[in-house]
Amino acid sequence: MNISYRWLRTIAPTIQGAPRQLADRLGMLGAPVDELVDLGAGLEGIVIARVTDVREHPNADRLRLCTVEAGGGALQVVCGAPNVEAGGFYPFAPVGAVMPGGMQIRKAKLRGEESEGMLCSAKELGLGRDHAGLLRLEGEWMPGASFLNELELDDARLVLDVTPNRPELLSHLGVARELAPGGDADLRLTPFSSPPPDLEVLTGRSEATTAGVRVTIGDADGCSRYMAAVIEGVEVRPSPEPIATRLRAIGVRPINNIVDATNYVLHELGQPLHAFDLDRLAGPEVRVRAALPGESIRTLDGSEHALAGGELVIADAEVPIALAGVMGGEETEVTETTSRILLECALFDPGRVRMSARAFGLSTDASHRFERGVDVDGQPRALHRLVDLILAVAGGSLAEPAIDLQRREATPVEVRVRTSRVYQLLGVGVGAEEIADLLRPIGFTAEPAAEDLRVRVPPFRPDVTREVDVIEEIARRRGYDSFEGDLRHSRPGRVPDDPLLPLQGRLQGMLAGWGFLEARTAAFSPASDERVPLLNPLSAEESHLRDELLPGLLRRVEHNWSHGVRAIRLYEVGTVFSPGRGGGAAGEEMRLAGVLTGPSRPPHWSGQATAWDVWDLKALMEEGARLIGGSVVVDESLPGGDQFEPSGRIGLLAEDCTRLGHGGQVRSDHLDTPAWAEAVWGFEFRLEARSGRPPIVYDAIPAFPAVERDLALLVPADMKAARVEELVRSRGGELLAAVGVFDLYTGGGIPEGTRSIAWRLHFRHPERTLTDAEIDAVISEILDALREELGVRRR
Repeated sequence: MNISYRWLRTIAPTIQGAPRQLADRLGMLGAPVDELVDLGAGLEGIVIARVTDVREHPNADRLRLCTVEAGGGALQVVCGAPNVEAGGFYPFAPVGAVMPGGMQIRKAKLRGEESEGMLCSAKELGLGRDHAGLLRLEGEWMPGASFLNELELDDARLVLDVTPNRPELLSHLGVARELAPGGDADLRLTPFSSPPPDLEVLTGRSEATTAGVRVTIGDADGCSRYMAAVIEGVEVRPSPEPIATRLRAIGVRPINNIVDATNYVLHELGQPLHAFDLDRLAGPEVRVRAALPGESIRTLDGSEHALAGGELVIADAEVPIALAGVMGGEETEVTETTSRILLECALFDPGRVRMSARAFGLSTDASHRFERGVDVDGQPRALHRLVDLILAVAGGSLAEPAIDLQRREATPVEVRVRTSRVYQLLGVGVGAEEIADLLRPIGFTAEPAAEDLRVRVPPFRPDVTREVDVIEEIARRRGYDSFEGDLRHSRPGRVPDDPLLPLQGRLQGMLAGWGFLEARTAAFSPASDERVPLLNPLSAEESHLRDELLPGLLRRVEHNWSHGVRAIRLYEVGTVFSPGRGGGAAGEEMRLAGVLTGPSRPPHWSGQATAWDVWDLKALMEEGARLIGGSVVVDESLPGGDQFEPSGRIGLLAEDCTRLGHGGQVRSDHLDTPAWAEAVWGFEFRLEARSGRPPIVYDAIPAFPAVERDLALLVPADMKAARVEELVRSRGGELLAAVGVFDLYTGGGIPEGTRSIAWRLHFRHPERTLTDAEIDAVISEILDALREELGVRRR
C-alpha cells in the first residue's frame, strides 16, 4: 500500500513527525514500511514551462522543434513526444539541471538543430510509469515557477507492508487513524465544494430505481449491499493538477477526472468504486448476478474473458458489463463523450471476488480490498465523497436520490474481555479505564460489564472476533516497547512434548556432527496420481503436495552445482503427504532425508580427499539407526527406492523388522550432473512416534586387559561379510567383546572366486585375565562353525 505523507497530514493535521519517524511508528504498530521514497528528490532544478510554438523538425520525421517559455526568454527544444501542443504547460529541465536519475542536462544538437533543455515525462521525473508522452499540467501556471513547489511535490511515499488481516490500513484514512494522537476524533475530510452537495438516499431490500435505471441484487450471497447514484451533465476531461498530483504521489497514473475521482476515494477511504457510462447500459438496468455458462466480457484492459458460469458479475439487461469487485467492462467505459454516469459503491463477497480474480489472472486495487473486507458502514460516506469530488471536477448534477440496497444487515461484533486474562497474557496489569482509552481512538467502544468489559468492534476490523484479538490490540496500542524485558515467573507446561521432537533433535545433532546443513524446500511437486492435488496451485509444476523429501534436496544439489559448489551435505526434516483412502483426508508423515556428494573432507596439502562412497553412507545410516532403535541392511533386492542405483541399496529397518526407509547412490537420470561432479548419495526414512531412544546400559570400566586376535578368512565373493560376522558373534560367546573388519584383499595368492576379509576379535573377562588356552578354544569353535556352515576357512 502506497501512502502519501502530505495526504496523511491533510486528513489528520495533528500527526506530528517527519516521514522517517512516521515509518518507525507504523512499524511498532504492526504495519512495517518497506520503502520510504522522497518524491521531491532530484526535482529541485525542474521548472514549469509553456510551449508557445510547435513545428516539424526539418531533418527528422518523429522529432519536433518547440519554442519554450521558461521565465528567461524563448528557448528552442527538440522533442519527440507525440502529445506536445502549443499553449500547453509541461515540466522542463533547463540546461544545467540534474534529473532524478543523476543525468545532467546539457545543450545539444539533435539532427542539426540545437536543443536547450528537455521537456519531461512522468517516468523521467520518477512520478509514474508513463513515458509515452510528456506530463501535461492542467490549468494556468507561471512559466519559470518551481515545479516542485507549485505542485507541492515535496512529499514522501511510504510503502506499507499490510498483512491480509488489516484491510483498514489499505487507505489513507485507516493509516491516519493509527497515527493521529486522537485517532478517529482527529480525522478530517475537507469537502471539495462549498457547500458540499446534499446526498439523499432511498433504501430498499433487493431492487430500486434511480433516474430511470433499475438496480437489482439477484445474487444475495455474492452481494450484501449495493449503492448507486446517477450524475448527469458531466464533462470528461483531465483532472485538476492537485488531484493528479496526489495520485502520482502514490504511483497511480491519472486518466480522466471521472476515473481519477474513483481512484482518489478508493485510496483515501479504502472503498472500491466504479463509474459506468449510463448511455451505454442496455435497459437501462444494472443487475448483480451470477454469470451464465457461455457468456463473455471484455474488461478495461482489453482482454476477452470467457465465463464458465457462477462468477459474480454486474450485468445490464442483456450482457455482463463488469467482473464484480475486480474490473469493469470495456463496453460501459467512461470516455470523452460520456455525459451521464452511474456510480457504484458495493459490498461483494470476498470469496467470490477472489475466485474471479484468480480465474482470470486479474489482481486490481479493487479486488485486493474486496478480498480482505471493506467497511460496510463507511459506504455511504464513500459514495457521498465521490459525488462531491465529481461535481467539483466534472460539473453536472445529481439526477435523483441515490439508492441503497441491502440484502443482509451487518451484525455488530461484541467481545467480552477479562482484565484478568489481559494480565495473564501481557504480564502487566491494564485497568478497564486504560483499556477503553487505548481502544477508543481506533474505533472500538468498551463498556463495563460486571468485572469485565464488553467491547464493540468497528465494522472495518473484520479480523477482531475473539478476546485474544482485542488483547493484541491493547498491547499494540499500549506499545510493545512499554513492556518490561525481564523474565517473569513461569511453570512447566502440562502438555508433554511430541515424542518425535527429542528423536528429531538427536538426529539433527548427529547430522550436524557429520557436517550437514539443514535445508527447507517447498512442499509442492508436479502432478502424479500418487500425490495429493492442490485446490489452488501456484503453477503447473507445483500442483500437488510432495510424497518424498529427496527430490527437493536433489534440486538443491543441482542449484549448488550451478554455482560451482562441489562439497554438498544437506538434510531436511519435513512432512510428506499421501492421498486419503476412499476420498478421505490426506495422510501426513514426518520424514528425514539427506544428500551428500563431493570430497569427504576439505582439501589439504597432506593429501587428496576421497569422495563419499557407499560405506560412508552405510556408516551414517547405522549411526542414525542406533538413535531410533533400528538396524541397517545392504540388499539390492530391497523394494522401493527407485531413484537409487540397484547395487549397494541400503535399507533401514525398525526393531520389528518393518521398513523405515532406504538409501543408496542416486541414479544419474534423476539429476542434471556436470562432468566434474562426484556420485550423489542419498537417504530418506520416516520418523515414528514409536521410535524411541534405545536404553543406555552402563558398564564399569574394565579392570582386566583385553586380548586381540586377528582372523583372515577366505570368503566366497558372493557372500556378504555381515553373514560371516553374525556367525562369529554367535559362536564367540560371552568372552567375545567386539568384532570389526580391518582389511579386505582381492587378487593373486588366493583361490579364484574368493576374497580375503580380516576381522579383529576382542576377548575380555570381567573378573580375571584370560588365558591363551581359553581364547584358542573359542577361536577353534568359530573356525569349525564357519567351515561347516558357510564354507569359509582361515587363510
